[in-house]
Amino acid sequence: MSDYNKIVVGTDGSKSSLLAVEHAAKIAAAFDATLIIGCAYYENQEQASKTLRQDSVTILGDDKAEANLEAGRAHAEKFGVSKIETTVRPGTPVQALMSIVNDYDADLLVVGNRGINSLTGRLLGSVPADVARQSDCDVMIVHTVN
Repeated sequence: MSDYNKIVVGTDGSKSSLLAVEHAAKIAAAFDATLIIGCAYYENQEQASKTLRQDSVTILGDDKAEANLEAGRAHAEKFGVSKIETTVRPGTPVQALMSIVNDYDADLLVVGNRGINSLTGRLLGSVPADVARQSDCDVMIVHTVN
């Protein structure tokens, strides 16, 4: 197994995303890796309504995104991670996660499975499936919803 030095996980503030943060935090603690917690947001309602996929929480404005990151950081700290960074990005969750992975040259991306088995996910794609196809680093899809 490879050593992981930089692990990215996204959060939208939901219970499901915090389970993904928990998994990522445990891996980061085990490898003494830097955990980068990211959150996507839409700058206005018009941008948010353009997305066809509704498998993630719609976050309008970076203030809400920053609040989600602080909740994610607090949750991750419970699992012994010593190095945590946070970042917000405008755009869809997939766009934001890919931007973060590339900007930080991440070794691992951790996402929850929300949307992967839904009808919309099967027809239009889901965040976990789309990032798995697009990512240049390892992707771990963790079971966060039934």
